[in-house]
Amino acid sequence: MRSIYMDHSATTPVDAEVFNTMIPYFNDSYGNASSVYSLAQTSRRAVEEARDSVAALFNANPAEIIFTAGGTEADNQALIGYMTANAKRGNHIITSAIEHHAVLETCSYLEKMGFEVTLLPVDQYGMVQPASLKKALQPNTIMVSVMHANNEVGTIQPIKELAAIAHEAGAVFHTDAVQTAGKIPIDVKDMGIDMLSASSHKLYGPKGAGCLYVRKGIKVASFIHGGGQERKLRAGTENVPGIVGFGKATELARLNMEERAEKLTKLADTLRAGILNNIPDTLPTGHPDERVPGSVSVCFRYVEGESILLMLDSMGIMASSGSACTSGSLDPSHVLLAMGLPHEIAHGSLRLTLGKDNTEDDVNYVIEVLPKIINNLRMMSPLGNS
Repeated sequence: MRSIYMDHSATTPVDAEVFNTMIPYFNDSYGNASSVYSLAQTSRRAVEEARDSVAALFNANPAEIIFTAGGTEADNQALIGYMTANAKRGNHIITSAIEHHAVLETCSYLEKMGFEVTLLPVDQYGMVQPASLKKALQPNTIMVSVMHANNEVGTIQPIKELAAIAHEAGAVFHTDAVQTAGKIPIDVKDMGIDMLSASSHKLYGPKGAGCLYVRKGIKVASFIHGGGQERKLRAGTENVPGIVGFGKATELARLNMEERAEKLTKLADTLRAGILNNIPDTLPTGHPDERVPGSVSVCFRYVEGESILLMLDSMGIMASSGSACTSGSLDPSHVLLAMGLPHEIAHGSLRLTLGKDNTEDDVNYVIEVLPKIINNLRMMSPLGNS
């Protein structure tokens, strides 16, 4: 049976070059990067080289990069660390209704701590309108957090404009760039980003590694307490192999970004058109143009997303229905509901996210198989036969 992976927004395979770069730091160069002897200093140099590479991906200063265990931790540290460290200045944070749960649940936690949270609405494409941010700002607003691109529908947000609005009001701007880091250009200086979260395993690096960019001069409280690692902001022995892999993955992403984006955009456009042209009662979701390369998101009337995934899997195709972090839930996507889709349509969502190793043959196979699957499911559905 064919095996076609189209869930790269959930995770990516570790690139062979990345894996080979990591291997020495498991056995040969295994020293603790915080120790003083030569074995440990080999690890320290590797960590700092990786920090340089990650910083270069965002046009940041290496000293502004804090290594974490992934994007979720980075989001938590950004929001909790900043709000608690700057509570005397204000207690209001603004985010969007379509954020990843790493941000939404963190905001819920902050509310329990007495902070005030405002969720911005989005339009039918899943985009935050700058006017809605202006309207939501209050004298006590000290932070705005809007994701760079949505993990479910792929819509890219107008980050530069949103950051400028936040700064005019005296607030800092954070973005969850987990879905865009290494896929599209990010310049934190040009875009006015004060804090940024990223994750290694979304760009062909290992799981368990990520980073938080914190612009120089931004005050953030320590998040994990213990040792003095990561400028005393994130205690704990460094995950040297993971950090090294993350660094190599960002290097490769930077070198290959344009070529990969061009290929993935072409494949995704072909896949999207093939689905819409061959399956009636299908609704495309996300912005038609401002999308992460390789992202295809649709909703099928009269069928359930879970059934689609099971049938696709039986044909060797791996995809998702909404976010991977909530795919076990029977509730419809909070993103699609925020975009105005009714429950019955949101339940039939399918997300196909392509990666650098996908081919035109993969796309053609999905276009061949998916219409038959949807037709069979609709024939079994009382709604499809009504």
